[in-house]
Amino acid sequence: MLNYTLRRLLFAIPTLLVISFIIFVILDLAPGDPTGQLPLTIPAEVRAQIRESLGVGEPIHIAYFKWLRGFFVYEPLYWLDQMGLTIGDPADRARIISYATRGPVFDLILERIPQTLWVVGLSYVFGILIALPIGVISAYKQYSWFDQLGTFISMVGFSVPTFFTGLLMIVIFSVQLGWFPSVYDTTLEVNSWESFIKQVKQMVMPVAVLALYNASQISRFMRASMLDNLTQDYVRTARAKGMSEKVVVLTHVLRNSLIPVVTVIALGVPTIFSGAIITEQIFRVNGLGQLLIIGIQGSDFPLVQTLTFIFAILIVLFNLIADVIYGILDPRIRYD
Repeated sequence: MLNYTLRRLLFAIPTLLVISFIIFVILDLAPGDPTGQLPLTIPAEVRAQIRESLGVGEPIHIAYFKWLRGFFVYEPLYWLDQMGLTIGDPADRARIISYATRGPVFDLILERIPQTLWVVGLSYVFGILIALPIGVISAYKQYSWFDQLGTFISMVGFSVPTFFTGLLMIVIFSVQLGWFPSVYDTTLEVNSWESFIKQVKQMVMPVAVLALYNASQISRFMRASMLDNLTQDYVRTARAKGMSEKVVVLTHVLRNSLIPVVTVIALGVPTIFSGAIITEQIFRVNGLGQLLIIGIQGSDFPLVQTLTFIFAILIVLFNLIADVIYGILDPRIRYD
């Protein structure tokens, strides 16, 4: 397993380099002007000087290597500086700079991560905790009232877009009943019991919307995988040996059924960091999804390139984690 993991990590390096180059080239060739958001009264020569100071118009290979060096070299060195482990002269380091704020891109990302992890992360955890038992019970009690109800709710949750369920919850629970705030206050500091209650209240609706969507998808995969394994020969053999139904279902069937579900869960984890773009816009959650939209609208290419590449890294990483978990769940899987 260790050799396999090391091989995959080494193979991931050229893969990520190719992905980074494709992302950079596509966004670099996209139409857009970083000075487009500036007042119209600014003269053309001043706009040209601003573009030159931002590095716009440089040869694409030079701009790419500058961006790549800022991502993998200067940014890690900066955080070493923050921990008191200074290497070299910090003044010589060129970090990735946002066109819009003229500040480091990674600082903008780190400001938004807590909101995204709180809302999107919790919704994904709740979605998994809800989906797995529903999928197991629905498969074991196939065609029962529980299975029919679970199938109906999951189909509705997966088919109805999140912008509709989000607006519906705002109308019912915020406008009509007044239970929860419709706008997420990112400036709220949790330093007392009252502020903690406010934080929980403002998280209820966005978390519920995303948890319903995630649970609907994962529960369907869990049910289908359980149904496939419940009819296998090893299940009949385990029952014939006198094992209890609880041991057969929870120890043997569930473990084998989790293998395809792990793929779905692992590939969904990067979406926690990428943020829920639509839901964050509806509830005004100041997260990474909203930051990506702002970057696209403002032609802030360094910001969009960095965010997109981070998402790509997370997808490659969690693909590897899913493969490693396969070997843990099924001892028959060997990579060496």
